[in-house]
Amino acid sequence: MARIAYDTTAAAAFEANRHLTDDAVAAWRPALARHLAPRPGLRLLDLGAGTGRWARTLTTWYPGSHVVAVEPSPAMRDRCSHPDVRPGHAADIPLPAADVDAAWLSTVIHHVPDLPAAAAELRRVVRPGGPVLIRSVFAGRHHGITLFRHFPEAVRVVDTFPAVADVETAFAAHGFTTTALEQVPQVTAATLAAAATGLRRDAHTPLRLLTDDEYATGLARLKRAAATDTGPVIDTFDLLVLR
Repeated sequence: MARIAYDTTAAAAFEANRHLTDDAVAAWRPALARHLAPRPGLRLLDLGAGTGRWARTLTTWYPGSHVVAVEPSPAMRDRCSHPDVRPGHAADIPLPAADVDAAWLSTVIHHVPDLPAAAAELRRVVRPGGPVLIRSVFAGRHHGITLFRHFPEAVRVVDTFPAVADVETAFAAHGFTTTALEQVPQVTAATLAAAATGLRRDAHTPLRLLTDDEYATGLARLKRAAATDTGPVIDTFDLLVLR
């Protein structure tokens, strides 16, 4: 079960606020290219696909590929425009053995309650040698994310997320080894003011888990900073690659 309930309200907020700009998404294309080579008939799994932004993007980046989107939340699936979206979750992936060449998990791993079970399932469905690519904020590695500079109370939530070592240990038990851990910067918003205007609390797990007072205090900080900071919002996420 996810840390927050992705009901209709949360799904709408996610769709409105968490869909990355084209520039932000484009920053990830060369990162993936270092670990995933295109070829005819490539089959990819987008696990925890949400409303399908990454599934559609991967389909565009890899012509002739087939992307299977798996998403546990009915509300998210209802808003997913990707044509092949299926109910399922990390410990019960609705695919046969060795069905996909790679798996993509974007800001999902902290919602997985049983990492060993997820690792076992990914070992089952990803063909031998195929990468599992995890885009995430891991515990202790939040410093490149703008949000936490204005909502420092939310760091306590991130500190409950899996650390890189936690993921590596769970996956190593099922034959995976780490082949890369790199940081990828992206332009999340044109300005801090734009980020503040579009912010939806329901779209962000760390913000949903704050008290109302903590959220109000952080939002006030963000708006004050936005009055003078006119540059782009650049966030740095981790990409962990296991094979």
